[in-house]
Amino acid sequence: MSEISWGLWKLLLQGVWLTVQLTVFSAALAAVVAFVIGLARTHRLWIVRFLSGAYFEIFRGTSALILMFWIFFVLPIAFGWQLVPLWAAVLALGLSYGAYGSEVVRGAVNAVAPAQREAGIALSFSPAQQLRKIILPQAWPEMVPPFNNLLIELLKGTALVSIMGVADIAFGASLVRNATGQSAPVYTIILVMYFVLAFLLTRGMRVVERHAKAGIGKAPEKRVGLRSRLSPDQVGDVARSGAAPAGGAGQ
Repeated sequence: MSEISWGLWKLLLQGVWLTVQLTVFSAALAAVVAFVIGLARTHRLWIVRFLSGAYFEIFRGTSALILMFWIFFVLPIAFGWQLVPLWAAVLALGLSYGAYGSEVVRGAVNAVAPAQREAGIALSFSPAQQLRKIILPQAWPEMVPPFNNLLIELLKGTALVSIMGVADIAFGASLVRNATGQSAPVYTIILVMYFVLAFLLTRGMRVVERHAKAGIGKAPEKRVGLRSRLSPDQVGDVARSGAAPAGGAGQ
């Protein structure tokens, strides 16, 4: 640890910032793709459903790393479009995770009760108005938890870009390890950095979930933590109820 100079620490911190940028840009692209493809998969025209379903199946079954290489190496040869590694990574991650997100959107939209759609028709709403005023406001709170999981997976997936020489956290860790010859301390620090970023993203998405549910008058889900489970009040409630723990005495 003492051998890691300020210059090496600075390299790691720059990697954190680049990882954050990768996550934000890729998530923005993935969100657009998820809503466009997800809503298209619920369209009444079969050709729209077919094309969007084909996109979903192709990108779901394609490795993000191979897609990244294809965009960076093959795209310039085939079409003459050369992207820097950073934007090639953003494009590959956004398209891949957007395909997974489209299934979240499709499922949440289809979960809205048919009576809600019928109410929109009774009010003479156009399909676009039904989507904007009735369907999406009710589907959005159901999308947030799965989107949270995908966002965390996307954050961890950004480590793939280090193979292309993009100076993210993983790339910086490799340079620091080579400079110091220390593997355990360096990768332990990187492990903690990824955990902190994932924890912050999770807390932020829970705030979004609470606001989304409050917007439709739905009470937020109560999350019982370990501390509350072990509190004296909880223990007293269990004792008064006469409940015995599973596998304990008296069974």
